[in-house]
Amino acid sequence: MGLCPTVYRFTRKTKCLLLLALCLCVLAWVAAFISGTVKPFELVPTQVQKWERMGSEVEAGLNTEPGGLYTPTELLQTKEKEEEELPKAPCPKKSPLLRGPLPLSFEPALTLGRVEGENGAVSGGQYQPADCVAQQSVAVLIPHRNREKHLLYLLHHLHPFLQRQQLHYAIYIIHQAGEETFNRAKLLNIGYLEALKDYSWDCFIFHDVDLVPENDHNLYTCDQQPKHLVVGRNSTGYKLRYKGYFGGVTALSRQQFLKVNGFPNSYWGWGGEDDDLRKRVELQRMSVVRPPAAIGRYTMVFHQRDNGNEVNKDRMRLLSKTSDMWKKDGLNSCTYQTLSVERPPLYINVTVNIGKPPSTH
Repeated sequence: MGLCPTVYRFTRKTKCLLLLALCLCVLAWVAAFISGTVKPFELVPTQVQKWERMGSEVEAGLNTEPGGLYTPTELLQTKEKEEEELPKAPCPKKSPLLRGPLPLSFEPALTLGRVEGENGAVSGGQYQPADCVAQQSVAVLIPHRNREKHLLYLLHHLHPFLQRQQLHYAIYIIHQAGEETFNRAKLLNIGYLEALKDYSWDCFIFHDVDLVPENDHNLYTCDQQPKHLVVGRNSTGYKLRYKGYFGGVTALSRQQFLKVNGFPNSYWGWGGEDDDLRKRVELQRMSVVRPPAAIGRYTMVFHQRDNGNEVNKDRMRLLSKTSDMWKKDGLNSCTYQTLSVERPPLYINVTVNIGKPPSTH
């Protein structure tokens, strides 16, 4: 019991001494601050303050010292990276870049290098809008053999045409190797199958190489129903060739084309396969839609009929059997050999061996 009062008195005295020392320290710091010897504590700059400081230095063209926290170049790279990571808004349903009907030119001196130079945003045949997410992703399929000049003219006009529509697109050239009779329908089936190896495209445009669109309001997108885009062309006085015409340029979604089992593979030579496709569409209780006549206008680049693409004399017999054959003859029976796939700047070139017509086996 005798020790307790002594301990209490010692502890109280100690506390008093500590409090007195703390007060003296505070008084000394205040006196030093008033005299200017020390500065108040600075807060660590927030990220916003850092950006403001960096931005002012970049605008002033200043360089920070080596070993600093940042440089103007790093600032710009960081900002660009953050902008790339921001989600893009969807492109508008009606592109503000559309210009309507435009005059077309077919210069004999046009070169592939010039067309590439005018379409620097296209890489490996593919393009995406830089500032928005396209409404649809579209694969344009062009069957081809011995039509280099026509292809050049089409690429010259089609790339800016599709870019003004703010589409994510790729252009596929399906080139038939060899000298056997041309088979447009089978090449388009192959184009569909090969393009899906690259990307799950929403829409497919089946496009003849000699038809150039005149009005960019003729949208290269797919609708609820299969779409026929060539309402008229210069060679027919800009009138529909005949009631039910479904050739030249057509648009079907991935699901629509699969539903009709694609084109028939059995049409060798010119004619009939587009009518067969229309009948397949009708058999699936779908209908064909078209743009207004003033918009669905095309210029056909005139040419002589190709050797190896003579009129198909068997087309009417084949058409009479569409309702019986569409499930057997199409995408599910399309056999071919891929010889090469090349990706120059403006298109994807798929060269294929499609075999021979049945009569020559």
